[in-house]
Amino acid sequence: MDSMQFPLYILLLLVMAAVIVPILMKEFDRKSKVMILGTLAIAWGMSLYILVGVLQSGAYLYDIGNWGAKIGIQFNIDEFSAFMSFFIVSLTILIVIYSIKDIEHEIYRKQIAGYYSLVFLLLMGMLGITFTNDLFNTYVFMEILAITSCAIISIKRKKENYMAAFRYLILNTLGSLSFLFGLALLYMVTGYLNMGEVYNTISDVWQLYPRNILLALGLMLTGLGIKAAIFPLHIWLPDAHSSAPTPSSALLSSLVVKVYIFTLIKVLYRVLGEEVITGLGVSTYLGYLAAIGMIMGSVFAIGQKDIKRMLAYSSVAQIGYIILGVSLTSTQGLSAALFHVTSHGLMKTALFLSAGSIIYYKGKRDIRELNGIGYEMPITMAVFTIAALGMIGIPGTNGFMSKWYLSFAVLEAGQPFYLVVILISSFLNAMYYLPIIINAFFKQGIDNKEKEVSNSSESMFVTEEILDNKQEMNVEGLPKLMLIPMSIIASLSIILGFFPQLVMNIIELAVNTFL
Repeated sequence: MDSMQFPLYILLLLVMAAVIVPILMKEFDRKSKVMILGTLAIAWGMSLYILVGVLQSGAYLYDIGNWGAKIGIQFNIDEFSAFMSFFIVSLTILIVIYSIKDIEHEIYRKQIAGYYSLVFLLLMGMLGITFTNDLFNTYVFMEILAITSCAIISIKRKKENYMAAFRYLILNTLGSLSFLFGLALLYMVTGYLNMGEVYNTISDVWQLYPRNILLALGLMLTGLGIKAAIFPLHIWLPDAHSSAPTPSSALLSSLVVKVYIFTLIKVLYRVLGEEVITGLGVSTYLGYLAAIGMIMGSVFAIGQKDIKRMLAYSSVAQIGYIILGVSLTSTQGLSAALFHVTSHGLMKTALFLSAGSIIYYKGKRDIRELNGIGYEMPITMAVFTIAALGMIGIPGTNGFMSKWYLSFAVLEAGQPFYLVVILISSFLNAMYYLPIIINAFFKQGIDNKEKEVSNSSESMFVTEEILDNKQEMNVEGLPKLMLIPMSIIASLSIILGFFPQLVMNIIELAVNTFL
């Protein structure tokens, strides 16, 4: 088997699984679960083989069907695409393991086969965007990703899901059309769709057709800004991520929006190049949008009472960190951005899965009802706490290292203003994460207070001392298939907090392919 074709084999495997699983899966039994996880395990093994091969032997271009790059479909398998594809598949497996138990409580059993079919297609779309070196095929994979994302939001068959999916569909269709029109304008002045060929041509034509290229860039960035939920184009995200099933929320927030950021990075650095984006002043405007998003996303999150909706708004702020790193047009800035992609992917997955576990076990979504939940669900809240502290930027977490790298990047770029924005955003993060943690472990739940009151012989004269008695820590009754993935993700967040070079060494190699 030719290892150079492994990227294509992964995509074909996922497409076949999306077709075959619903046919063979009559009941959601042990055999079906093994089939789903086995398929993902094979994809993970191939993605690991690709990553190791690229690190050992270097990057390569794979032309599908031996067609030339100018007219055919080409994959660019370098350190960036190899590492990101491995990260995407790894995180997807952990989310799917969690979903094995959770999804039965989210949707009807007869929908489960279709749900996993959609997950396979979703993963195929993400990997396709990561691998491809062709603008039009990027658009094709974006459409696959948009349709499947819409489907896994609406699969719960509730009014709020239909409304969120409809809003997502409308706005993402506008984003797709915007990207397509920009792509067409770029093709008109360069004559190519291959990213490498456009890059080789753009330096000669951008001064001849500056308006065409500026309009093309504006349309493409607007389309990608909608899909990546860059502030203020984020309005679809809170409803979509909060109403979707918990595994879907984790996939959408931690991976799907990041894939569109990958595309934005490719368009800026592999299609247009640093000279063009600097000459057009793109980086300056992206930096301003990132700064506003970092602040406003957190401000909106503070006002939320629904825990999943709060996490969705938090994603808007965290996307701002990534875009800020991209806008610096420096090696250190882009490295910090890609490191935060992995950090946020882990942290936000842990947060959504732990929030989903609370909904699964207690049926509670309102933040005000989570007092004392740390005693009833200690493992879940430990995972939530680790991820939340990472979002704030507490030392010992991967989130701290993300902000550390980004802070040095903005100082290196001579823009200390953004360091102030990072500090303000971190303070705002603390304002909505710390109260949840404090109330979970240092306040007594309403249910326990009522129980104590009813058992007291002098219930009419209950004092504050009685209400403030400590609760006993219980071992929660969540299924192991839900606890294990959450614990692994939280552990990885801590490991990267102490040993960031495990990922940063690979990211630095990937950044060299852009700058």
